[in-house]
Amino acid sequence: MLGFSHHQLYELASSYGYWAVMFFVLVESIGIPFPGETMLLAAAIYAGTMHHSGSPHELSIVLVIAAASAGAIIGDSIGYWLGRQFGYELLLRYGRYIHFDHRKMKLGQYLFLKHGGKVVFFGRFVAVLRTFAALLAGINCMSWRRFLLFNVTGGIIWATVFGTAGFYFGKSVARLLSTVGVFFLIGGAIAVVIGYVFFRRHQSRLEALAEVHFPGPLEHHLGKREP
Repeated sequence: MLGFSHHQLYELASSYGYWAVMFFVLVESIGIPFPGETMLLAAAIYAGTMHHSGSPHELSIVLVIAAASAGAIIGDSIGYWLGRQFGYELLLRYGRYIHFDHRKMKLGQYLFLKHGGKVVFFGRFVAVLRTFAALLAGINCMSWRRFLLFNVTGGIIWATVFGTAGFYFGKSVARLLSTVGVFFLIGGAIAVVIGYVFFRRHQSRLEALAEVHFPGPLEHHLGKREP
């Protein structure tokens, strides 16, 4: 992740306000490691500190949350589009060189078909998934309507929870949320390990189910993906 100190983010929030919040969250959501969540917290803390101060640089927490929500939704939408337009075709053409064959691609599509909503929604609250969930949703051809639903709800709820916490409780909650984020990350890692073990044990059955949903050569499904 590109490095910014908390003081630098605080200064950016005070100087550029809502635009800084939206930009940082948007860039992170596209798929670029960037401190979007930390910027949201910095701006929320700044808004709480300057509340009713009469300063011309005072920020409204409602608009901070709105800016973060907009950045999350727009950034995820761009990440989804990039994954869908380029990632899928690149894997289709070159995936065999990294041992990612058509059966595994069909399996990825099948898993996102069944559980993609959970990945997109809860991924907003997990550091690594927050950056790459939308890109993965696009690569695995998740339905745009389903993606948009979970993208919008996840982005708004995430921005509201973290923005409100930063506004009312300030730096102490920022430290707490950082700790919670570590637990989320550890929990996510454990879930990945459990998922991997389950996947290895049931890979053949899951691949068979994926073949039922996406029969025949994978190239035939390029033009049949859900809008």
